[in-house]
Amino acid sequence: MATETVAKPRTSARVHVQKFGTFLSGMIMPNIGAFIAWGLITALFIEKGYIPIPELGGFGTNADGDPNVGIVGPMITYLLPLLIGYTGGRMVHDVRGGVVGAIGTMGVIVGAGIPMFIGAMIMGPLGGWTMKKLDALWDGKIRPGFEMLVNNFSAGIWGAILALIGFFAISPLVAAFTDAAGKVVEFLVNNGLLPLTSIFIEPAKVLFLNNAINHGVLTPLGIQQAQVDGKSILFLLEANPGPGLGILLAFMLFGRGAAKASAPGAAIIHFFGGIHEIYFPYVLMKPALILAAIAGGMTGIATLSLTGAGFRAPVAPGSIIAVYAQAASDSYIGVTLAVVLATAASFLVAAVILRASKDKGEGDLSAATSRMEGMKGKKSSVSSHLGGGSGNVAVLAGPVRSVVFACDAGMGSSAMGASVLRNKIKAAGFPDVKVTNSAIANLSDTYDIVVTHQDLTERAMPATASATHYSVDNFMNSPKYDEIVELVRQSNSDAGTAAHASEAAAPAPAAAAEPAATAPGADILARESVVLTGSATTRDAAIDEAGRLLLARGAVDQGYVDAMHEREESVSTYMGSFLAIPHGTNAAKDHIIKSAVSVIRYPQGIDWNGKQVKFVVGVAGVNNEHLHILSSIAKVFTDKAQVARLEEATTVEEVLELFGKVNS
Repeated sequence: MATETVAKPRTSARVHVQKFGTFLSGMIMPNIGAFIAWGLITALFIEKGYIPIPELGGFGTNADGDPNVGIVGPMITYLLPLLIGYTGGRMVHDVRGGVVGAIGTMGVIVGAGIPMFIGAMIMGPLGGWTMKKLDALWDGKIRPGFEMLVNNFSAGIWGAILALIGFFAISPLVAAFTDAAGKVVEFLVNNGLLPLTSIFIEPAKVLFLNNAINHGVLTPLGIQQAQVDGKSILFLLEANPGPGLGILLAFMLFGRGAAKASAPGAAIIHFFGGIHEIYFPYVLMKPALILAAIAGGMTGIATLSLTGAGFRAPVAPGSIIAVYAQAASDSYIGVTLAVVLATAASFLVAAVILRASKDKGEGDLSAATSRMEGMKGKKSSVSSHLGGGSGNVAVLAGPVRSVVFACDAGMGSSAMGASVLRNKIKAAGFPDVKVTNSAIANLSDTYDIVVTHQDLTERAMPATASATHYSVDNFMNSPKYDEIVELVRQSNSDAGTAAHASEAAAPAPAAAAEPAATAPGADILARESVVLTGSATTRDAAIDEAGRLLLARGAVDQGYVDAMHEREESVSTYMGSFLAIPHGTNAAKDHIIKSAVSVIRYPQGIDWNGKQVKFVVGVAGVNNEHLHILSSIAKVFTDKAQVARLEEATTVEEVLELFGKVNS
């Protein structure tokens, strides 16, 4: 029988550039504090600084007649590139990828002999990606007890190889590119053509393509220029708040409706907060205003060029506070004029455009905001200010592709919930939607939907501000799951990627519901860890009883059992369907020796924070080895008939059979 398939939508070149720029920005932005520290030290202690100190600024000679090294040079040559390399590697393969990425970056640094920011942006992600691929080769194949040996030596050996590759192969290429790009910028400056870059930069900002330009080219070149000249104009080519402020001021005076009413608040967020994307919907609502942004950008750059103004370090975010904080000591007048004149030029052009238009800018700001979020690929952090929303639940800007369940440890509750929802989403016909679980401490703002226990939502939201959040009171059978499935269906249908109705109605194969990358370890659930009639009569006693079974298996130490109680006091592990899964906190993972699960049945039931619990599953997991069995347990407890069979089971073998071949 022939099977119809639905073609996946092609991803445009613009989206690829956006993703690339976002990735570059992700390597730079977490380390902006280090750039600021370097800028302050440079401004204070170099020979031409406010407080020249040879030992710190790296000029003059010491008592032995040797040149002073100082702090400024080593920070820009070693510290900043290594931080970027580590961050890039960690983005790809967590801490392990970050370490290997930093080792590889060191090879580029030494090989080039100049600040290697572009080299770090190459070697960091390359180190993380290659280490991830190597780890996948022996995943699940290492004999117990040899994990640390293999992991450490593989990272060390591959890191050393990458350092050599960086030294001999990558550094010459990056040095040549940097030299060529520097000559292009020098040509533009010498011929008075630098303001023309605004013709590309300002539209790129509105299309969210600016990160690739700013963090991929301008910031690395600017840092090298600042090291030689003490300042660089390149840091404000994209970050000048003047063009956006001029547009918002024009809406304040000549606009109408929601745009006029929201412009004052948007101007404050833009100018002082440095979040430029808040003015993008105003431009999208009336595209002719891009001319105002270009006029402002060109005016600002021309002013900087004429006055010789520059900045010691990257201006990020693009707030007026950051602008003055990073301005060189001889550039305050030039910088002030650049911002003021850029604002004036942008305002004048925007005012003419608005006054000449019939609607005076009274367009659909909410629709423009949605278009802006669609181009960005996720919800804007400031869109609620424009759309009038509460800001607690994000508006999806595209099809749902990733869902994460988050709890304190990312081990038990979230793993069960993820398994339940994964099965529901696949049964609805969307097997490509990735459903994972994570500890709250490890969350990043890369998910479309975040599901948390209602007591943990406030902790998860700051790290995942762009996601749609769902709060549940239990992870097993929350009615919110049906809402999430419907949201997945609608978002993917709107994008043209939904499966046919007949396929959506067909349940997914059972095997497809398992986490693809998880290989269960041997004997995670052993016969001796299943008790048909528990002796505990209270919640705490049941936790102790489940913990003792884990201790008896040699899976944990007493510290983990104590952490199981600590976890229960903060957030209940009640899952619904008479099930609780007590487990330790995220901080207690060091107390886990190997993966194991214990199962205890209480036929008469136990009061679990006001809920009746008949089954207690103690969980201790290493490297997600336990997810296979939790998925099996989730399947049982989402089926009322299976729960009834579990209640009536008379032998341990019946229980093990219900949970499936979890140790195969």
